[in-house]
Amino acid sequence: MIEKKKAVSHEEQAILVGLVQKEQKEQMVNEYLDELSFLAETAGAKTVKRFIQKLPHPDSRTFLGKGKLEEIRDYIIQKGNIDLVIFDDELTGAQLINIEKVLNKKIIDRSDLILDIFASRAKTAQAKTQVELAQYQYILPRLKGMWKHLERQGGGVGTRGPGETEIETDRRIVKDKISLLRKRLAEIDKQSFTQRKERGEFIRVALVGYTNVGKSTLMNVMAKSEVFAENKLFATLDTTTRKVVFEQTPFLLSDTVGFIRKLPHHLVESFKSTLDEVRESDVLLHVVDISHPQYEDQYKVVNKTLQELGAQDKPMITIFNKMDRYEEITFDEWLEDSVKEEILKDLKDRWSNETGGNVVFISATERRNLDALRQTILNKVREMYQIRYPYKAEFFY
Repeated sequence: MIEKKKAVSHEEQAILVGLVQKEQKEQMVNEYLDELSFLAETAGAKTVKRFIQKLPHPDSRTFLGKGKLEEIRDYIIQKGNIDLVIFDDELTGAQLINIEKVLNKKIIDRSDLILDIFASRAKTAQAKTQVELAQYQYILPRLKGMWKHLERQGGGVGTRGPGETEIETDRRIVKDKISLLRKRLAEIDKQSFTQRKERGEFIRVALVGYTNVGKSTLMNVMAKSEVFAENKLFATLDTTTRKVVFEQTPFLLSDTVGFIRKLPHHLVESFKSTLDEVRESDVLLHVVDISHPQYEDQYKVVNKTLQELGAQDKPMITIFNKMDRYEEITFDEWLEDSVKEEILKDLKDRWSNETGGNVVFISATERRNLDALRQTILNKVREMYQIRYPYKAEFFY
């Protein structure tokens, strides 16, 4: 039986590794590693060093070239207190084993790290089952080398999940486990679907966006609820739904799991039932952290994910959050007010054109421009009642 290992209590020291492949720029890989560092921090590891190599494609045996791998090994020996090495791209089972032989340290990849975070954040039966299914799907193609790899790992980041078993565990056993988890998830999905149907004829609004953009904070402000929110990636995995009333007009507001670049495909597949809240919503509120240096890339990632879910054509309001932080980063104290106003006007005009005018700029923490946001949402919700439930709409004016 596969056992779950607990994370160690101390903060682990980590090295990050990225590969600049053909048609990629080093700046882009550095941005990926910035995010990987935040993921590592969320999981409980501190980044102490980064290594980047340019190669047309990954080495099939060791991912990196021999010289770069030896450079990392020498650094580990010199440093002395490195606990793990995290690769920004998925590694095969053979690559994991071969890299470990050279570096003699715990090796995990981006997918493994994200799964580790999801495992630590899963609270409900549905989320736990979804994460466990994704973990077994991750293990299956790496089975040949995985068991030796897991034997060496011990506890810590990247090991919250299916752990070591006896060596003779084979693909059939893992496939049976996957089949069992899928059946269990299907039963939970039926219960969730029934619960959604029982909510009655309310317009449904879903908060979507990149992870850590402030969706849960905004949920708390609008619904006057206590949804868990913190400055870490994937603060919540489970969809939270609250009834909200703006000017006698009720609707259901849901907070959903955040998206991220390079999100493992098997994780998306496992969490499709949670993302049903997005597919079945009437209105999407796309929250964007405008203070983030790569906010435009994050905006595109979310739209691409919505397209994959078949939800890209739903009525959408784009909410640029953290305007206070954006102004703090963009404006210095010597900048004239007229120049600041011009910069903000250009920004707002641009995104108004991009979104067809369905955009609001706010600061959820400072409660800035929330009245305008509420009015925008109210107008859209009332419009949707006219379309979906016209016999109820007259009562909401």
